[in-house]
Amino acid sequence: MSLLRNRSLAVELAVLAAVLGVVAALAWTLAGPGAGLAALASLALACTLFTALSARRYREIARLAAEVDEVLHGGRSIDFADYREGDVAVLKNELAKMTAALAGATDRLGQEKAALADALADVSHQIRTPLTAIGLLVPAIEDAEGPDERARALRELEALVERVGWLVTTLLKLAKADAGAIRVQAAPVDVERLVRDAFAPLAGAFDLRGVSFEADVAPGASFAGDAAWSAEALGNVLKNCLEHTPAGGIVHVSAHEDAVALRLRVTDTGPGIAAEDLPHLFERFYRGAGSEGFGIGLSLARSLTVAQGGTLRAGNDRATDGARFDFAFPKMVV
Repeated sequence: MSLLRNRSLAVELAVLAAVLGVVAALAWTLAGPGAGLAALASLALACTLFTALSARRYREIARLAAEVDEVLHGGRSIDFADYREGDVAVLKNELAKMTAALAGATDRLGQEKAALADALADVSHQIRTPLTAIGLLVPAIEDAEGPDERARALRELEALVERVGWLVTTLLKLAKADAGAIRVQAAPVDVERLVRDAFAPLAGAFDLRGVSFEADVAPGASFAGDAAWSAEALGNVLKNCLEHTPAGGIVHVSAHEDAVALRLRVTDTGPGIAAEDLPHLFERFYRGAGSEGFGIGLSLARSLTVAQGGTLRAGNDRATDGARFDFAFPKMVV
């Protein structure tokens, strides 16, 4: 019998039989054959019950082992309803929790692998487009008929190289944010200086597009955060607003603070955010209709803001009919 191959069970059964055998022998000697036979019958019954109960227990353990094996190999046939009292039931409950956790981890891993594959495909596409344009510009520069045409092609080439460089740099920052490797320095941040630092790299682009920039920051406004990463986040939002604001338009930044947070708002006079784009605006690589960007700037802006305990939301401004972005940075880092 396979059950008796279990050494511990065989030892327990042998000990039980030996003890009851001694009792039966004593009963035979002291009380006569009738008592001895009754003791022997009790011995047989006890051994049978012990074997039956042990067999049931080992069958339950074997079934639990099979369920765990199914989970480890992709199965999902775990029964959570059959909970009873007893040591095997306790083991079953704990194994059920473990297998549920393993199943959840497997699902999350599958989702992460799928997301990584999609992200790699998106990155490849985003980089391939400007690289293709660069490849077309090189022979155009070589075949340029005059200095003016060559200079124009070189400017286009320089813009494309800068675009690829910005894309790679931003992707690296996103990877650091995903890995939790961004180090946030909790220090007082002067908001007036923050706005200046965020706008400075974009000042030339604003002039070229004919878009005005306005700032209305409450004097002395500040919050506890990381000035460099906050400027990066705000700069990405300003860049997005610039790309969607026509010539003659305005991008406006305002900031005020209350007892809880520093609240910074960015608005533009562009066409606003389409209703179908609004739920996906901060999704990585999402590009709405007519978008000029790669779809990663706003995602990075939110990641950098959240890393500091803040929030970033988007909507449409009733006063300008353009886009509106609302930052909230906590006054105190707990």
